[in-house]
Amino acid sequence: MRAIALPAADGTISTHELGRPAELRVRADPASSRLAYAAAHVVADPVRACAEAGPDQIDWDATLRLRHRLWDLGLGVAEAMDTSQRGMGLNWEAARELARRSLAEAHARSARIVVGIATDQLPADSSDLSAVREAYLEQLHDIEGAGGEVVLMASRQLVRAADGAEDYLSVYDAVLSEATRPVVLHWLGEVFDPALAGYWGHTDPYKAMSVVLDIIGRHAESVRGIKVSLLDAELERELRRRLPDGVHLFTGDDYNYTDLIAGDGTHHSDALLGAFAVIGRYASAALNRLDAGDEAGFREILAPTEALSRLVFASPTRFYKVGVAWLAYLDGAQDHFRMIGGFETGRSLGHLGDLVRAADSIGLFADPDFTAHRVAGYFTAHGIG
Repeated sequence: MRAIALPAADGTISTHELGRPAELRVRADPASSRLAYAAAHVVADPVRACAEAGPDQIDWDATLRLRHRLWDLGLGVAEAMDTSQRGMGLNWEAARELARRSLAEAHARSARIVVGIATDQLPADSSDLSAVREAYLEQLHDIEGAGGEVVLMASRQLVRAADGAEDYLSVYDAVLSEATRPVVLHWLGEVFDPALAGYWGHTDPYKAMSVVLDIIGRHAESVRGIKVSLLDAELERELRRRLPDGVHLFTGDDYNYTDLIAGDGTHHSDALLGAFAVIGRYASAALNRLDAGDEAGFREILAPTEALSRLVFASPTRFYKVGVAWLAYLDGAQDHFRMIGGFETGRSLGHLGDLVRAADSIGLFADPDFTAHRVAGYFTAHGIG
């Protein structure tokens, strides 16, 4: 049975029949033409998941299996970042445990991994600049001590504490000066987190870019690259054009990644994307084509996935993690659809139904009969059938 009743965001309900899965030639080894990381989500323990934060809400075995699925596709894993609900259900205590477990799994198979660090051990209303600096350093030492390379995530507390660009420079100078492994910076726009408005001391993104370039210029030997999550492809192209040689631009643009990764013949973006946690098989197959010099084939595989990604990351964008977990559940990557902190309530049933249609349009579901059974069961339990 593949025909199912699906709600839509416009309030209607219609019957939909799932189609055939896409035929993709994936790869098990990392791509050579681009660096590619998928930002992975966490699987909740369905019995313990609730509004309280803490590591006891996580199903560790299921969460780590998700990482191995991504590594099996030749993708790196970006751990303990916003896709894992960092700061939105996942606190520092849980993030640290997640990072340590994932690092051990990655090292055992020589897989690629980077780990997000932030200042989320501080109270949300902290506005002490020195405390922000020390919080970053604590997390840096913790993750590097476990053998990890870090992504220096944007800090909500730094936004509160900083009086201008010089305060950002002083904090980043301190952290990058103590880093012993290459660091990836992270520019997360307010579309993902409204609390980060005015990051780098400027509301004008091009003025903010000057601060970013100043920091990278001071520490080019320590900065591996910068992940840009602004959903502004033109600004990303301008920034990558101005980066020093050897510093990577990791696109976090879940709307326009195909063109940005393909590049313009002179510059290209590498990838560190939450979208790749959803479309990992497509990313693997597309990068396989790109490695072979087949840009047209790369675009043919990856470009059609952007419509689904845009829906997953639709406003309010911070709830995109719901779509990541929902589609993982429907495709058999986890056994339930429940999230830490009850975060699954951030999207409507109509939005979930629209995601099923969009995912099916590209053949996302490996076993349509299995997926139809899960979709029908979930919506029937909510009075839709």
